[in-house]
Amino acid sequence: MIQRRIQKKLLQFAKQYPVVMLTGPRQSGKTTLCKAAFPDKPYVSLENPDNREYALSDPRGFLAQYPDGAVIDEAQRAPDLFSYIQEIVDGSKKKGQFILTGSQNFQLINKITQSLAGRTAILKLLPFAMNEIKPFIKKMSVDELLIKGFYPRIYDEKLDPHQALSFYFETYVERDVRSLLRIKDLSSFQKFVRLCAGRAGQILNLSSLGNETGISHTTAKEWISILEASYIVFLLPPHHKNYNKRITKAPKLYFYDVGLATYLLGIENAKQMKRDPLRGHLFENLIVIEFLKKRFEDAERSNLSFFRDSNKNEVDLIAQSGSGMLAVEIKSSQTIVQDFFKGLEYFESLNKPDQIKKALVYGGDQNQPRSAGQVVSWKNLDTLLETI
Repeated sequence: MIQRRIQKKLLQFAKQYPVVMLTGPRQSGKTTLCKAAFPDKPYVSLENPDNREYALSDPRGFLAQYPDGAVIDEAQRAPDLFSYIQEIVDGSKKKGQFILTGSQNFQLINKITQSLAGRTAILKLLPFAMNEIKPFIKKMSVDELLIKGFYPRIYDEKLDPHQALSFYFETYVERDVRSLLRIKDLSSFQKFVRLCAGRAGQILNLSSLGNETGISHTTAKEWISILEASYIVFLLPPHHKNYNKRITKAPKLYFYDVGLATYLLGIENAKQMKRDPLRGHLFENLIVIEFLKKRFEDAERSNLSFFRDSNKNEVDLIAQSGSGMLAVEIKSSQTIVQDFFKGLEYFESLNKPDQIKKALVYGGDQNQPRSAGQVVSWKNLDTLLETI
């Protein structure tokens, strides 16, 4: 088993809170992590129809089987359990009594807010981060990584990524989408998601997506919300500081797993990837989500944004913290040209006298300390992630 870096926080929170919720995409490794972290706790999955029926029809009797608590997988399948869990943990005062997992963020957070507020620590587990699979990364080119993505089963079971992601997507549409949306024509939704993949790393334009799919703006907005709630897409907000300039207000669209976006685009091998016009956007997607994974590993909310004004001055990623701002330009090129630093220098000029740390993450192999900004190879992203 590959060690997950978030396990440290999971164990810490289990000593501090009666309930810990681990949420994230399907097949991101939640079950494996919980079984490894809590080997002595009973495990029950509500994916199992018999377990689910018992939990739905007799929640009090279902929970009575686990007087000392349990790991309950896919807990959103029986949402009424949360109220009964509240009653149990309030009476026992034990820490780490219930470990809940789930892959539908919207339903889970709603129920936690209603029933378990103040009693629950929440962690988000995304597929592998690059720093968790370094031995694999060393053997791959960036193009191979963009195709393979990060879902654990692909690595653990040596699966063909194109086939595995195909099955993943079909299962997601058939199960999660049917349960969250009343869609009569699933092919329209599938087309919508594929069109989203073609816009990875770009400004979200709901009207354009709706028009191309043949749906209304309202429906497009609803479908994006479902993709967000089920950890398929991530919306990166624009930087909110007022610069007295016309700043882009729409978010940028990314996929939580770049391999899934690549599959949806029909890219099957490294040769195709090298010449695909969307390669740069996919590389940007890869890097942005690595920053997000680092925040989630530390049990922190996203502090990420991007900057773009009406004159197309742009910085791909901004990470803001108490110690200042990190501005990151992301380029898939293996060759560095001075023009890559233009957006960083412009952003720095807008923010004087604030401290701005500038960095360029690129598709080459060298790290270089430059006056215009720190140059970081995609292979050495760890060195930059530690600064956020």
